Amino acid sequence: MSILNVLLSADHLAVTVDTLAQDAQTGVHSEGAKLLLLPQHNAVLATRGSAQFFLRIYELCLQASFRADFTIERLSGELGGVIDRLWPNYVSAAAAAGIPISAMHTELVLGGWSAHAQRMVATAYAKSEDGRPAVVQALVGGLASPGEPLRNQPAGMGRAELMAAGRLQAAYLNGDSERPLAGGRLLAAILSKGQATVLDLGGL
Repeated sequence: MSILNVLLSADHLAVTVDTLAQDAQTGVHSEGAKLLLLPQHNAVLATRGSAQFFLRIYELCLQASFRADFTIERLSGELGGVIDRLWPNYVSAAAAAGIPISAMHTELVLGGWSAHAQRMVATAYAKSEDGRPAVVQALVGGLASPGEPLRNQPAGMGRAELMAAGRLQAAYLNGDSERPLAGGRLLAAILSKGQATVLDLGGL
């Protein structure tokens, strides 16, 4: 797994991810963008887990973003069901590729500006191999994955604070692992009303 952090206030949304990607079959490392924008709606989709599953979900979100009746609330409400419908195909493809079922897990966050509520909103989704429906949670503050190393750390949306949190999490994830689980660079999407910026905060 990797890093997925969300800090949410009425006026601002910050989402950070690392860029380490690993081919599940060969183990070869590369870099991937685990957050992507829906810029016309000032929204972002981010992941912690399978890149292939994330890209398929993003493709569907991008298609939905062209609808005349698009709202982030409507997409947020639909996404859990979409995840559940796509998941069996993903599990079958992974099994055919020899990927162990224990590795089947994804976390997603969709967030952005709500024209209806006139504030930033975000929803988190989690899906694993246990066969249960996707866990859907509307966020009221923040989310840290993994959260353990940040329990006693102050939260903040400044570059230095985001970077410090990411480095603590990378050290935690990689400390007891035979292979790196988080690394590369730390990317941040910073959203406010009428503006979305993606920053490269530096190497982990």
